[in-house]
Formats: sequence, C-alpha cells, structure tokens
Amino acid sequence: MSDNPFYEIHDPRFRDLVVSSAALEELYSDCRWAEGPVWFDDAGHLLFSDIPNQRILRWVEGGGVSVFRSASNFANGHTRDRQGRLVSCEHGLRRVTRTEVDGTITVLADRHDGKRLNSPNDVIVRSDGSVWFSDPSYGILSDYEGYKADEEQESRNIWRLDPATGSLSIMAHDCLQPNGLAFSPDERRLYVADSGASHAPEAPRQILVYEVTEDGQSLSGARTFATIDKGIPDGIRVDIAGNLWSSAADGVHCFSPEGILLGKILVPQVVANLTFGGPRRNRLFITATKSLYSIYTTTTGAQRP
Repeated sequence: MSDNPFYEIHDPRFRDLVVSSAALEELYSDCRWAEGPVWFDDAGHLLFSDIPNQRILRWVEGGGVSVFRSASNFANGHTRDRQGRLVSCEHGLRRVTRTEVDGTITVLADRHDGKRLNSPNDVIVRSDGSVWFSDPSYGILSDYEGYKADEEQESRNIWRLDPATGSLSIMAHDCLQPNGLAFSPDERRLYVADSGASHAPEAPRQILVYEVTEDGQSLSGARTFATIDKGIPDGIRVDIAGNLWSSAADGVHCFSPEGILLGKILVPQVVANLTFGGPRRNRLFITATKSLYSIYTTTTGAQRP
C-alpha cells in the first residue's frame, strides 16, 4: 500500500513511476460520459469527448473548459497523425475523420466493401502514417451514444487504413468488443482492450497483445497480456519504458511490459480513457464518467506527436 490515498502499490517498481506527493486533480465535471483525451502540446490544450452531449471539449491550463466542436457526431476516441492533425472516431456517422489545419473535415473511412462500419471507437497512427482503429458496436446499440442500427460488418474488427491508397484491411477480428489501442514504443506490439464484458458479464476482461510484422501490415500471435480485476479495460496508453496504463472501474491500472500489475491510481469515478500530456508529457489526463482528472507521474508518454 501507499501513504498517498490515490495510489495502490502492487509492485515496488510502481513507486518509481508516480510522484509520492502528487494529488489527483479534478479539472472539469460537467460531462455525461467523458472519453477520448488527446494532448496538443503546440497549442497548449487537451481535447476530449463528451459523447452523449455530442461535444468535443477543450481544456486549457488556467483557462478552463470550452466547446471545441458541438454536433460532434457522437465523437469518441481521438489521436493525432504524424503531421499533428486531429484524427477522430465518430459513432454517429460511423466513420473516422481528420480535421485539417484550416478546420475542414476529411473522411478517412466509413465503409468497407460497400457496407457501413459499426461505430469506430479508438484510433492510433503508426510511424509509417497508417491509421489503426477499433470498430465495436457500442455506437449503434442505442440512441444514447449514436444512432441505433444493425451491424453491417460480419465481425468487429481492428482496421488498418493504408496512408498511400486509403484502402482498409482487417488486422484482427477476434475481440468481442475491440476498444482501446496502443502500440509499444518500438511498434513491434499492438495492445487491444477487449471490453466485451460490458454487455456479456462472463466475457474475459482482458487486454490482448499482438506481434506486429516488420512491414507493419499484419499481426500474429494474439495472447492475453493482462486482465482487469475491477470493471473492464477501455482506453489504454503506453509510457516510454513500455509500461501499459489502462482504464478500469476503480481507476487506472499500470502493467509492466511483461503484463505484471504494478499498481493503481485510484479515481472516484469509473475511468473510460487516459493520455499523457503537458509540456513534458508527464501529466496523466484521465476521463472518468462525468469528469476530467489529471495527476503528475515520473514517466513520460510514448505516443507522438
């Protein structure tokens, strides 16, 4: 255990990753379901989604929260591409989009073989420019976080968008509900949160890991990397040492590169997602039910830019 009430120590290595005196700060608390944080260091702000309210919100240190985009098409997960542009998953229009520098929106993917995607959820961009995203059914299960509709795809997939051709390829389809995505720092591994237990209580509450081929165009060797003992895994991120940080019902769980639970950051609301940010990328931003939180760490997020 720890003297800090926000920490639960399971392995001594966790003490080297957290600031013993750091407090969990609530930065905002007026969401219905907060998701998808992404840090823009060049702009000094964080964007995150309030899915049921159809808003993308912007938080600025000392300036609070404002609306970045309303009528967001029930946007969920976000990332940045290698040119620094915002890439977003939209439940409402069942698509992945890119926001250009001038503010216009480019549709990257919304169909495959003439059939609509399910409801793109989380997205990451590899160093080769390829866009990888998960496509569970959450956004079409009801009218709360999207529009109720039937699934058109035969499976719930992890997709890869080729940066040169724009073509979509299925990378994996063995998750009940593929959710959060993260590459290892060397991009030789892909981690995938399977949150299927949200609607199938007996399903594994697991994070899977796949080996990425050298050309970055296929996956192999799927196995369980870690399991979540409270709630389900949703958003995940990796630090520069290869530790994986996952959302859970009781906070944020941190796993070593070998899948050993190192410790937890305890949060009073169910955590949906997280990202590293701040000028030194050592501030962990956490979206949890209705609120945005942050806490400083001694490690640094691996995602770029």
